[in-house]
Amino acid sequence: MTMADLLRVILSVIIPPLGVFFKVGFGSHFWINILLTLLGYIPGLVHAIWVLASHKD
Repeated sequence: MTMADLLRVILSVIIPPLGVFFKVGFGSHFWINILLTLLGYIPGLVHAIWVLASHKD
């Protein structure tokens, strides 16, 4: 785990779409995360952590 990964996780806990944006940019996962976060903080957070854990740089 690098410092950038740690920063993405911290940003995802504060604002889930921000952590996803720094990992994948303006892709479909970013927009899905925006929608999930608007529906509730927890679904957006779970999705953000899943994206961060499953996508390689």
